[in-house]
Amino acid sequence: MLIELKKITKEYQVGLEPVRALRGVDLNIDRGEYVAIMGPSGSGKSTLMNILGCLDTPTDGIYKLNNSHVSTMNDDQLAEIRNREIGFVFQTFNLLPRATALHNVELPLIYSGTSSAERRKNAEKALEIVGLKDRMHHRPNELSGGQRQRVAIARALVNNPSIILADEPTGNLDTRTGDEIMEVFEDIHDEGNTVIMVTHEEYIAEHSDRIIRLRDGIIERDEAN
Repeated sequence: MLIELKKITKEYQVGLEPVRALRGVDLNIDRGEYVAIMGPSGSGKSTLMNILGCLDTPTDGIYKLNNSHVSTMNDDQLAEIRNREIGFVFQTFNLLPRATALHNVELPLIYSGTSSAERRKNAEKALEIVGLKDRMHHRPNELSGGQRQRVAIARALVNNPSIILADEPTGNLDTRTGDEIMEVFEDIHDEGNTVIMVTHEEYIAEHSDRIIRLRDGIIERDEAN
């Protein structure tokens, strides 16, 4: 089991009122799965993604990732888990504008203390996987939206993480370019990677093998696709 959530709750304080974003979520995800998380605004899907990505901690419950109890970790431990275990892909790409594609992809390896030669080799390989080796010396403003998202995917892959966690990865792209990006994710999954994607688009979720639907902080449906 790669991911195990038991009775996960998350409460936020809004003024004087506590708001329960998650209400006892139980969820298991095996290594190599391709999962889409869906739900209307306010359903808890962003909160769940932040907990899965170790960007936030639950109020209560147990979260185990690769047999590590991440729900009890401090900020430094969570940062180490994020860098080692999770590759993030965001809707807004989050690339450094003055850095080349190669340098953007190298960044997670800098934080993990990888040598310069090893960083370059791994970054070039990741860019080749997403079909952008010939654009490695281009800056983001010299790339199309689809190419920038491919750079972001390569950056997510470069540390060989346990999970690729994608938050609305086609949200800023036109339909044709979005379809091309989904083909990249399918290729990544076919190579044995675990992909978890948060989306509100049904046609994007259809690419996954399993759809988890949230409503009012609980899992309403969990179905094979």
